Amino acid sequence: MTDIRRATTDDAAAVARLLHDFNTEFEDFTPGVETLTGNARKMLAAGDMVVLLAGDGPDGLAELRLRRSVWTMKLDAYLEELYVVPALRGQGIGRALLREAMDVACAEGAGHMDLGTSQDDVAAVALYESEGFDCHEGRGSGPLALFYEREL
Repeated sequence: MTDIRRATTDDAAAVARLLHDFNTEFEDFTPGVETLTGNARKMLAAGDMVVLLAGDGPDGLAELRLRRSVWTMKLDAYLEELYVVPALRGQGIGRALLREAMDVACAEGAGHMDLGTSQDDVAAVALYESEGFDCHEGRGSGPLALFYEREL
């Protein structure tokens, strides 16, 4: 069983290292560990994000952003990042992080969770679908839901 705990500001450097490694692995932009450490420290202190850490390394993380929905006045949870160090994948750490993230979101009052992943990340797609997430409007029916992004 993987130990999972909620990160504090004291964990900012570990959070930054994992986020940097994640983006580096997938060839996405990263401002570097030093900048990420400062950003994570500020956001954790302000409650702008919730980060769950797995293992002593730590060996993985789940980063949640919570925001109020105009439709329900409940919080919506956005799973911004889910990452497990490559050498430890396939051991259930990602699933444990995802389940804990859902539990934390519910405990915080969220009524919904969304996330984005790449179509070619077959392991992530399989994990999310096996935990009840779908990529269609409504609950498993309707048109394919698309996720768009753009730099401003």
